[in-house]
Amino acid sequence: MNFEIISDTETLARVCEQARQCDAVMLDTEFVRTRTLYPRLGLIQLYDGKQLSLIDPIELNDLSPLWALLSDQSVIKVLHACSEDLEVFQHHAGVMPSPMLDTQVMAAFLGHGLSTGFATLVEEYLVVTLDKGEARTDWCARPLTQRQLEYAAADVFYLYPLYHLLAEKIRETGWQQAVSQECELICQKRARQPDPEKAYLDIKNAWQLRPEQLAVLQKLAKWRLKEAQRRDLALNFVVKELHLWKMARYKIRSLDHMIEEGFDRFEIERHGKRLIGMAHEADKLPSEYHPEPISRLVDMPGYKQLVKVVKDEINAVAESSGLVPEFIGSKKQINQAIKWAWVHDRSPDKCPDLLSGWRDELLSSRVMPLLDKK
Repeated sequence: MNFEIISDTETLARVCEQARQCDAVMLDTEFVRTRTLYPRLGLIQLYDGKQLSLIDPIELNDLSPLWALLSDQSVIKVLHACSEDLEVFQHHAGVMPSPMLDTQVMAAFLGHGLSTGFATLVEEYLVVTLDKGEARTDWCARPLTQRQLEYAAADVFYLYPLYHLLAEKIRETGWQQAVSQECELICQKRARQPDPEKAYLDIKNAWQLRPEQLAVLQKLAKWRLKEAQRRDLALNFVVKELHLWKMARYKIRSLDHMIEEGFDRFEIERHGKRLIGMAHEADKLPSEYHPEPISRLVDMPGYKQLVKVVKDEINAVAESSGLVPEFIGSKKQINQAIKWAWVHDRSPDKCPDLLSGWRDELLSSRVMPLLDKK
């Protein structure tokens, strides 16, 4: 397994231009994220079947040849379990690899579990046991050891034959278009940016709050998200989620009250007065500016029964198609479909996954009549 470390723009441009002559290239990233909101990129692996390159983003100031490759529609970008890699590309490049195929998704269309790991597939299809001992390494540290470099290189070196084996089996089953649709759906979801105005909806137990309390939570959660983005700091390292909820729920409006409720000293020293000031501002909002109460599907009549019968239909489809039920329709996707029918008045802009793309062909005739029965 030979590889080249790329640390200058001229070599990167040459490697990427060569890769753009291929039908498909293998991609992977190594990154670190402990206290940061965004992943810190440590290494990018690229393999076109001939040239295996370990691209050093710490040494390189200009990665534009690689970003151009990601956008080249004539070259398929192949990844495994791509969600976090897509987040890396979206943040650092502002682009998604397109077109993109995920071998974990391909394996799911061949009957594997949705979260089947790369090492598991390599062992099954290539009869090779990978060393995963460097999985928790600090990829932003320099220099990287030979073992770390070989570990990183293996992820794309074995991805190449694995992809071609899976692609052949996918052609035999006729799922090619479905694979493309599912991978495109993943890219679309990862490209969406969080809406600061709706950040409060992600706070645990926000549904327990009254509209005037939600107004406080909304203002605080919006500020926390923007502060986290500005400082590149994980949300709970700005202010803990529970503490935002407590400020809204228990009307905490003093530093002493914060101490009583267990706020961290650093939270109080750095943000205490600002949080209290924003809470007071939200208290003054007229009721017409308060958010709507949060209604939970689980509290709606008939919800549990509907989930059960939808799951029964998904299980029946899974048995006939050979796909695992959770891949056809996860709990989250079932809830999305019910919310679309019961809360969003079947808005075309919010069409759920279960009734879109390849899932629509399998499930529409089974699920739509169930949604109609409310």
